Amino acid sequence: MSARLLVASAAALLVACDDSPPTEPMQPIVVRSEAQDQLHQLDDLNRAIALKRAIQESGFTCKRVAESGYVEEYKNLSMWTASCDEGKEWAIFAGPDGSAQVRPCQDLAELGLPACVIKETAPKAG
Repeated sequence: MSARLLVASAAALLVACDDSPPTEPMQPIVVRSEAQDQLHQLDDLNRAIALKRAIQESGFTCKRVAESGYVEEYKNLSMWTASCDEGKEWAIFAGPDGSAQVRPCQDLAELGLPACVIKETAPKAG
């Protein structure tokens, strides 16, 4: 009787082994909004105005944006940076729901977020 059980167990193990190739990893789903895409289409002046508003609406101070630019996509957020006349540098994360999260650039490393480094080219809206 134990020989039958041993044979049945061995057969079950062989059936459980599947020689099919591993499946390809799934591509992440990216949700983007028209507002995120529009930031890429703005000229320097209008982008500076939009980022300044995001900074101020988050409760921070920025009298004038001296320099701004696209950093990268971080999860489902578009990351931008803005340097204000007061010497403060900000990271602005634009969400697909039209929201903006603003953080001081000096805090990003501690939070495990990308550095405020402007990329040469911004991705095109698509």
